[in-house]
Amino acid sequence: MNTFYHEADSGQFVPRALFIDLEPSVIDQIRRGHYCNLYNPNQLISGKEDASNNYARGHYTVGSLLIDDVMDQTRKIVEQCNCLQGFLIYHSFGGGTGSGFTSLYLTKLTVDYLKKDKVECGVYPSSKISSVMVEPYNTIHTSQASMEYASCSFLFDNEAIYNICQFNLDIERPSYTNLNRLISLIISSTTASIRFAGELNIDLNELQTNLVPFPLIHYPISSYAPLKSRSGYTGDLTSEDLTLECFQKSNQMIECDPLNGRYMACCLLYRGDFLPNDITRTIEHIKELNSVKFVEWCPTGFKVGINSQPPVFVPEGDMTKINRSALLLANNTSITSTWIRLNEKFDRMFAKRAFVHWYIGEGMEEGEFFEAREGLETLVKEYNEAGGVNEGGSGNFDNKEY
Repeated sequence: MNTFYHEADSGQFVPRALFIDLEPSVIDQIRRGHYCNLYNPNQLISGKEDASNNYARGHYTVGSLLIDDVMDQTRKIVEQCNCLQGFLIYHSFGGGTGSGFTSLYLTKLTVDYLKKDKVECGVYPSSKISSVMVEPYNTIHTSQASMEYASCSFLFDNEAIYNICQFNLDIERPSYTNLNRLISLIISSTTASIRFAGELNIDLNELQTNLVPFPLIHYPISSYAPLKSRSGYTGDLTSEDLTLECFQKSNQMIECDPLNGRYMACCLLYRGDFLPNDITRTIEHIKELNSVKFVEWCPTGFKVGINSQPPVFVPEGDMTKINRSALLLANNTSITSTWIRLNEKFDRMFAKRAFVHWYIGEGMEEGEFFEAREGLETLVKEYNEAGGVNEGGSGNFDNKEY
């Protein structure tokens, strides 16, 4: 309980959480919502005007007016901790606040808490679904801060999660509530080992040590099992059934095909009644599959965590109550396809300098676009080199073209 909650003098448990937005409407829903008494009002922080889907407004102008209050509240929460392990940061990559202000916040956190882990849980732009014209600009700019300051980043693709809700959970028209419940299920399984006792628990530091082979290569793919609707549930699945399901593309939280890449590391987190011997046999079977290919320089490949606490679900939610689950966090080179698609969209827009004036008008320089684009190109090359792919790069980007 004390991991994510602070016990106040009154005996009430208050979440160790900050809710931040540059405009008040979303935070006001929490202030007036059903759980308004759960939170400390000082930890619900909002500004007076939004970032207008503009990274530069979130980072340089509007965001800079709010950052001091946010850092002050962060310091107060940190002082309540007996042993601070790190920060979990939830944000979107495509919006103005989610991209610009988060980049600014990550920079400040690194200055004040250099040696503490900063783990991102970010909603990444979909390959087909987009609600913001300038998503490629915002995403590539905030990816710079993510690459430089985040210790580990779990990416969630709205399109992939939407497909899971529609085809796996039989939800005809998924809402944001459905999507968020699925994301919370992944985060809950990731942090279960630091909240509950278990036979083979691993903390966030241990998780990163086994998932991140090189500093830049810290973008694992998340996959969960079972993902079945209440009507489609047939009973408890074996450890092998759950593990094999985790390696299916249809269970991933981001759109990419692991069959087109190579695994550099896999972390399997089991919740429920599991026997270590059964899991060992399952992993030996997985290693024999032709569809699961590892890089040559990582012969071991698997890290396992077992927590006896079964998963918990929202009452009347999308999934039935189950006693066993498995979460796969895998570092696979196929994730580069996500950045390659993003780079192509960026190049088409930036070649015409479309919408760039909005960013320059808020204090950015055109050179920052070149730097950000080159940074993501470097990330793709790093992944390709680690996976043994000779041809690096993700397009025809060249400063001279512009």
